[in-house]
Amino acid sequence: MEESGFATQDAAIERLTEIYKAKKAVPRGQAKAERIARYGAMRFEEYACEWKAGQRDLGPASVVHLDSLLNIHLLPLLGSRRMNSFDHKVVEGFLQTMERNGIGLAAQANAFDKLKAILLDANRLGLFDDNPVAGVKPPQYDPKRVVIPSAEQ
Repeated sequence: MEESGFATQDAAIERLTEIYKAKKAVPRGQAKAERIARYGAMRFEEYACEWKAGQRDLGPASVVHLDSLLNIHLLPLLGSRRMNSFDHKVVEGFLQTMERNGIGLAAQANAFDKLKAILLDANRLGLFDDNPVAGVKPPQYDPKRVVIPSAEQ
């Protein structure tokens, strides 16, 4: 593209700056749009599977625990939901369903933590305008003090 006929050097510099900014913004915006199109339409089950594959620091026991949380609590309730449909009401509904189903507070807290980690990863990709777990009150698990019996007891 060639332009000419600027009245002043400042006008020419301003036009070049506009062109530079427009060119610089396109790939980044386009890459984000492609990410949103790819991952936003993905179901939670697929996204969680990809997210889990990226968790390189998990030990064998942690993998078993994560699989258990996914298969028992997260996927049955959220597995078919599209990633771009999550908001704080969906997360609240998930927690309320767990409460109605009589799931213990420890399991609720663990499931919420994993859901939060997965949605945080999606939020970093730019899938959400607002973080879906922002403002959601997590389950409060308060374990009772453990008393170890003495030898006489």
